[in-house]
Amino acid sequence: MVSEAHPVLVERSALVRADTATVHALIDNFHHWQQWSPYEGLDPGLQRTYTGPDAGVGASYTWSGNRKAGAGTMTITESIPERIVLDLAFTKPLKNRNVTAFLLEPVADGTRVTWRMSGKQNKLFALIGKVFSMDKLVGPDFEKGLRQLAAVAEKA
Repeated sequence: MVSEAHPVLVERSALVRADTATVHALIDNFHHWQQWSPYEGLDPGLQRTYTGPDAGVGASYTWSGNRKAGAGTMTITESIPERIVLDLAFTKPLKNRNVTAFLLEPVADGTRVTWRMSGKQNKLFALIGKVFSMDKLVGPDFEKGLRQLAAVAEKA
């Protein structure tokens, strides 16, 4: 039996009082994510592997940690001044694949950053989603990450 896929979209935006190039550089290079990503603090013993170029298309980051951190790989598939797109593949505790995008819009006070994750949920994730909304589960992490990104970018 073929499992039905259910669409998912989680999105949050925030104003970062820094120019777009500064914000872009912090997102486009996975080595900088330790400074701002809300997921970096989940496991002090997190194993990280970086492959490909340091930044831009082809840069890849693989992580493996405790149950809370899980495991997976992110690869940048598009990087232009106004957008960075990642292929995000979770391998543990559950397998799932999503597209994550960071949209960067120059505004008078800095940069409007939108963090968006979209994809399809398999039946198991759809069932979990009936009890725990993916937006409510992941959205607060995005909000925290955007606050931390702003703090780092605004100091630069």
